[in-house]
Amino acid sequence: MKRTGAWLAVYALEQIGARFTFGIPGVHTTELYDALNMSNRITQVLVTHEGGGAFMADAVGRLSDSIGVLTVVPAAGLTHAASGIGEAFLDGVPMLVISGGPRTDTEHRYQLHQMDTHKFMGGLTKATFRVTRHDEVVPTLFEAYRIATDGEPGPVFVELPVNILLMTDEAGELPAFAAPKPPEVQAAAQAEIDRAVELLSVAKRPCIFAGWGTRDATAEVVRLAEWLEAPVATTLQGLSVFPGNHPLHAGFGFGASAVPSAQNAFKACDCMVAIGTRFAEIATGSYGTSVPDNLIHIDINPAVFGANYPAKVAIPGDAGAVLRQLSSQIESRMPRRVQAGTREQIARDKAAYRESWYRHDAADIVNPVRFFDELRRQMPDDGILAIDDGNHTFLTAELMPIHAPKSVILPTDFNCMGYAVPAAIGAKLALPERTVQAIVGDGAFLMTCMEILTAASNNLGVVYYVFNDGELAQIGQAQQIPYNRKPCTQLGKLNIEGVALATGAAYLAMNDNDGIADIIGRANAIAAGGRPVIVGIRIDYSKRTAFTAGAVKTNFGRFPLSEKLRFLTRAAVRHVTG
Repeated sequence: MKRTGAWLAVYALEQIGARFTFGIPGVHTTELYDALNMSNRITQVLVTHEGGGAFMADAVGRLSDSIGVLTVVPAAGLTHAASGIGEAFLDGVPMLVISGGPRTDTEHRYQLHQMDTHKFMGGLTKATFRVTRHDEVVPTLFEAYRIATDGEPGPVFVELPVNILLMTDEAGELPAFAAPKPPEVQAAAQAEIDRAVELLSVAKRPCIFAGWGTRDATAEVVRLAEWLEAPVATTLQGLSVFPGNHPLHAGFGFGASAVPSAQNAFKACDCMVAIGTRFAEIATGSYGTSVPDNLIHIDINPAVFGANYPAKVAIPGDAGAVLRQLSSQIESRMPRRVQAGTREQIARDKAAYRESWYRHDAADIVNPVRFFDELRRQMPDDGILAIDDGNHTFLTAELMPIHAPKSVILPTDFNCMGYAVPAAIGAKLALPERTVQAIVGDGAFLMTCMEILTAASNNLGVVYYVFNDGELAQIGQAQQIPYNRKPCTQLGKLNIEGVALATGAAYLAMNDNDGIADIIGRANAIAAGGRPVIVGIRIDYSKRTAFTAGAVKTNFGRFPLSEKLRFLTRAAVRHVTG
């Protein structure tokens, strides 16, 4: 039977369970959008910018069992989307990037949008494909899905030339889609698991460091931690992989840039189980961590082993599958550990850290810890937070306990500002029964705030908390310490209420601590009715996070002595002269 490539593409997307496509139609994709419009399984979402669409697709891939799908025009649409594609690539998030393409049945050159998209996408995706025949459309998309979701996930790019999409041709017998089987520990890894058990059986202070790779293995991490009585720290991207209200939860990170509860809990660590983490720069506070010699590293991507810290035992595989086997071996070969004082020390350190923030109250401005206290009280355990990149990122990581798995999404290794506004939309589309709120700084908000129109158009009740201080706070603080000045960080005067008016959102202002509870309650009530809400918060950024203070100190400590002296001298002179 003859079919258009567009019909075949939609058929393939339905078979793999795609629920949404994000993008803006153009001349190369009109037939694809028409075919998608006929589907009763896939919802097309029109975005205001392809970059926003990529962040929405990212959120779908992070939070649900469906893959996020971009449907964009080549060249301009693809380059606009590149930031979100890159974020998914470095963060390990599955995504299908489907682009139209110039005609391949003509010899004409310099066609509209004609460029080497595969060279461009080569550094941002796990694989790229160009379909040249109709009978390639379905198997190519099936293969793209397999690659995107296999091993360490990531985006895959597929170009469907406009002549393939528009015209009909014989497609042959349509192949059946076979869902991938659940991963299991390879038999070859059993020896490594035995070695891990041996190390843990003699450890006096075992600790666990859990990253994004454990997002589907929270129960297994809890099981291991409780048997070993081991404190657990998470990476930034892995904030929700271990319950923040569990007494063994120590915090985000564990080195010099971590909060005191994590630093103290890991201080005497003599055997570490690191799961689903690459020990990347942010996760380690610019590599300011001390990792014990007895490091047991578990990751689905063997390339991460030994990249930054040598592992005594390296176990490749899916986190959940490995941890189940590891825990079974531990429980059969060693008694449940009793470690007096670990939980109590963590609780004391956490309370003292919050108290240091309470003492920072000031009039006519919002103390971050009081905002997060109230947000936590009024937010369901499984409520979703989309966090952007900036100073507010680390405030959230340090002051907002996350209770449920897959309840936080944020940009990490790619660290793309502008993530949270559209990502929150993708989260609400994927999981409409859960509350969705975003924490975003004013600088990041300016990058994608008009995407709130997409939320309003789709009746999505997302609450956007905009931390407003009029500058790029995170980089400004990083500049102030060594330079005694903050060049190019002051923002123009932002009328947040005007953005709400332009996009159809409700607007509320939070100007001091007294109004926190009422404003959060009102925002939740409005959002429950299906209308997005923007809350402008006059935030107090004057107290630095542990991460900022620690990372600056760590980075400075890695400078050569001559450069340290130069920086110190310059800072001293500027402090005196102003």
